[in-house]
Amino acid sequence: MTSKNLYVLGGIATVGTAMLLVLGAGALGIIGDGGRADMMYLVPIGLVVLGGLVARFRARGMAFAVGAAALVTFVIGLIAIAAGLHDDLDGARDIVMVSAMYAAMFAVSGWLFWRSSSLSR
Repeated sequence: MTSKNLYVLGGIATVGTAMLLVLGAGALGIIGDGGRADMMYLVPIGLVVLGGLVARFRARGMAFAVGAAALVTFVIGLIAIAAGLHDDLDGARDIVMVSAMYAAMFAVSGWLFWRSSSLSR
């Protein structure tokens, strides 16, 4: 794989993850029944956009931005649990698992950007 191919794959994976996150949080609801608490999941998307702008969409900067989004996505799930926004133990497990899934998707995107930056040197 070339650096450019990895960068494009990282971009596709990032945009795809963001779209699925908006759909999952907005239409289905991750925390509870899709209320205001799910708006917290817009923060990682904003972080990717802002980080990309700051890094001028270079591969290494995008890797850090998307990696930070992965961390923030998982932390949002933990905050929701700590704030008591779940109904029962099953609800808490669901919040953690779905947050971990989206965080893993962002992490894969970040890894693709990181590999792209290491090949381009």
